[in-house]
Amino acid sequence: MKIFVTGGNGFLGTSLCAKLIAQGNEVVAPGSGECNLTNATNLKQFSHEKFDQIFHLAAWTQAGDFCLHHPGEQWIINQQINTNLLNWWHCYQPQAKLIFMGTSCAYAPAADLSENNYMNGEPIDSLYTYAMTKRMLFQGARALGKQYGYKWNCFVPSTLYGPRYHTDGRQMHFIFDLIRKIIRAKEYNETVTLWGNGYQKREIVFRDDFIDVLFTINNLTSNEIFNIGAGVEYSIRDFANQISSIVGYDPSLIRYDETRYVGAESKCLSIMKVLDIVPQYSKMLTPLEVGLQQTIEWFYEAKAY
Repeated sequence: MKIFVTGGNGFLGTSLCAKLIAQGNEVVAPGSGECNLTNATNLKQFSHEKFDQIFHLAAWTQAGDFCLHHPGEQWIINQQINTNLLNWWHCYQPQAKLIFMGTSCAYAPAADLSENNYMNGEPIDSLYTYAMTKRMLFQGARALGKQYGYKWNCFVPSTLYGPRYHTDGRQMHFIFDLIRKIIRAKEYNETVTLWGNGYQKREIVFRDDFIDVLFTINNLTSNEIFNIGAGVEYSIRDFANQISSIVGYDPSLIRYDETRYVGAESKCLSIMKVLDIVPQYSKMLTPLEVGLQQTIEWFYEAKAY
């Protein structure tokens, strides 16, 4: 197949593109320098080619408290990116199946995090703008599919982790920040201070597992939304203890700053829908201790701490 990928240079995109190429696909994955998605005309350079699938991973965001400080910019930039991509799909690539990323922060905090609630209720205030741009992307694909019969799928990941994370100075998702801080404390005798009381809970899924499950589901169905998560969450203290054990650091030395931003207190996606489609789903997931070990080994190899 011939496949177009936005965000192909990101943490998820690099691994996705590698797997697509390994399967024998022809992949076109322009970077933002070659194709700035906020400019509607930039996608037209690829309009003469006909793609079988479009993977839309690109988004303007970062982890941590980034969304707190850039809500207006996030609205404008992500709406431009998503609208331009949807319009290009509609005008020039209607034969292609669109596969795009949702976000778990689109769910209302008190809701059951199952797919039928993705558009219901109010997202958490600190992530509201980004969450709503992802909801609008979902609605845009759904509306075009309904009117014109286009094929699409939306996948909502829990926090992805694994080797080969970015090292360009952007804020890190919590699991990478935990690993970096604990390794630094071990290697340089630094103090580890984590945000919140440590009892807030998070769910993580190994990046390559996410891609494998996505491929499996995408081959079986269309015009659906699917959560892809681990089905279990752990407290920040649990993660810190596991990482400390692997690194050889005393977790009793970790301090928790309850005055700092922590986001949602709990966020664990329902995986019942994916289990209905892929009964062997749980067996496809890398055990947490194995995934953490591989990620920590990469941090050391890349000197990313």
